[in-house]
Amino acid sequence: MKSAADRKGGGKGLIRSTNRRGSRSDMSPPVTRKAAYRDPSVCDRCGAVYSNKTWRRGRSLPPALASAADWVHCPGCAQAESQDEYYGRVLVEVPEGAGPREEIIARISNVEKRAKANQPERQVVSCTWEGDQLTVLTTSQKLAHRIVNELAKAFGGKPRFAWSDEDGTLFARLTVGKKAGRRKSK
Repeated sequence: MKSAADRKGGGKGLIRSTNRRGSRSDMSPPVTRKAAYRDPSVCDRCGAVYSNKTWRRGRSLPPALASAADWVHCPGCAQAESQDEYYGRVLVEVPEGAGPREEIIARISNVEKRAKANQPERQVVSCTWEGDQLTVLTTSQKLAHRIVNELAKAFGGKPRFAWSDEDGTLFARLTVGKKAGRRKSK
């Protein structure tokens, strides 16, 4: 009898299923591995609550727990305050007449608000204009990815992404075109 790997069309799934090289054993979020927070903790800047190894907004604590909670900076607020650590970098090139700068900034802040509603550690660290280029630094790869995709949907252009193996950052680039890239509404 032939094994699954020897059969034609059979894959190596069973053989590779026991290989755990490159995977981490601790499946907790990276935020909990960086700093030790006591359960419960409350961020004194944004009001996020740390409980069961996650930071969430909109959680309410009973008065007994609120008085015993530690008041700290959540990882997102600490990153945004220090402005030296970021995991997402977005470079948006805006040619003359391609889109008003105010609309681009408004779209970025809307994406950030939506992301911070569930996960407060996802924040924009800085947003600076240099000529016709906008550089946005974010605390997470996912937020940078969402920002670029939303800007491409709204203003056209094709996003390009590059992930770094060394430090885990995302470099996203978008050249905003005229609204030719938008879908036509029916």
